[in-house]
Amino acid sequence: MSWSEFFDEYQDALIDATWVTVKLALVSFTIAVVVGIVVVSFRVSPIPPLVKVATWFVAVFRNTPLLVVFFLALFGLGDIGLVWDFFPTAAVALGLYTGAYMAEVLRSGINAVPQGQAEAGRSIGLGFIQLMSLVVIPQAVRTVIGPIGSLFIANFKNTAVASTISVFELTGQSQRMFNDASAGVWRVLFVISIIYLIFLLPAGYFFRWLESRYAIKR
Repeated sequence: MSWSEFFDEYQDALIDATWVTVKLALVSFTIAVVVGIVVVSFRVSPIPPLVKVATWFVAVFRNTPLLVVFFLALFGLGDIGLVWDFFPTAAVALGLYTGAYMAEVLRSGINAVPQGQAEAGRSIGLGFIQLMSLVVIPQAVRTVIGPIGSLFIANFKNTAVASTISVFELTGQSQRMFNDASAGVWRVLFVISIIYLIFLLPAGYFFRWLESRYAIKR
């Protein structure tokens, strides 16, 4: 099979799989950001039970293989009556998994915020939620733009695991294409790798630009 024949045969499938990958990466990362903010807020809150819940959440997800998280989401939720389609199941599973790492990244950013900032916020009457949302979190995010970018790239690549629960993103589509001997395994892997690079190399440069422009230098 020539290159032109390859793309004539698989162009539409590759475009569809690429769209699924991008959509899954963006949706799951959005979930991860929300989860990370909530968990880190619990982690640094003055309420001990919330601290314990957040600590438990981070410990569980950081020490559980992503593949296991996907299978637990697929079969475990079904056992308790929560039956979702494959895509939302994958998005939630990946979002929770990345959210645990996001919480730790944000916590390192919070630790870098001078204590005087929080004391100043409390002195003008800000409550804990206001203090976190208006003073601490914005500064923490600017401190850890680089690590957040690394998490985004890792999350994008981790979408490949969704193929194990029948989400046909790029890796899942490549497995389908392997069944066609004429496609050539090396050709399929080469094309899939190039597609990942097309998205992830600019993403890396973008986050480096954000870091150089907006990061708080300590």
